[in-house]
Amino acid sequence: MVQQQNRRLNKQDYKTLTLAALGGALEFYDFIIFVFFAVVIGKLFFPPDMPQWLMLMQAYGIFAAGYLARPLGGIIMAHFGDLFGRKRMFSLSILMMAVPTLAMGMLPTYATIGIAAPLLLLLMRIFQGAAIGGEVPGAWVFVAEHVPHKRIGLACGVLTAGLTIGILFGSLVATLINTTMSQEAILTADGAFRSF
Repeated sequence: MVQQQNRRLNKQDYKTLTLAALGGALEFYDFIIFVFFAVVIGKLFFPPDMPQWLMLMQAYGIFAAGYLARPLGGIIMAHFGDLFGRKRMFSLSILMMAVPTLAMGMLPTYATIGIAAPLLLLLMRIFQGAAIGGEVPGAWVFVAEHVPHKRIGLACGVLTAGLTIGILFGSLVATLINTTMSQEAILTADGAFRSF
């Protein structure tokens, strides 16, 4: 047993760590990219006669709703992770992040469907928040269960680095889009808004 706890990370451990870190990076990218385009989201999903500051407050409020949904997502997904396995819940959390992200990219704007646009956007952010709330703690536990006991700190550190890389990637993509495209191009229905 002591030998098992002291062993080095093997190929399967590295694969588990890589996939968990990559999944976390993609989830945090999807989650954080919203805040970098709050001005664009405000202009597209709220009434055009609304003051700029109020558009921003509402866009940030929808962003915050994702954070408020995280604890509930964590509780629910942890419960089902114990029942059905963390790997299944990890896969479900990635799906719960990907589907709302795709839906947000395809959502009609306020000009098309009125008040339903920000309400649907809010619903998608709540799903994303619940997904991250379940994914991050579930991934830490999953990784900790699959690496040697003496390597848990390293494994959880690698996973956390993956989450941070997702945030970094989101900021780099936002910077690239904002520096290479005009505000008008970003705001058009078929423009950059649909690509991030």
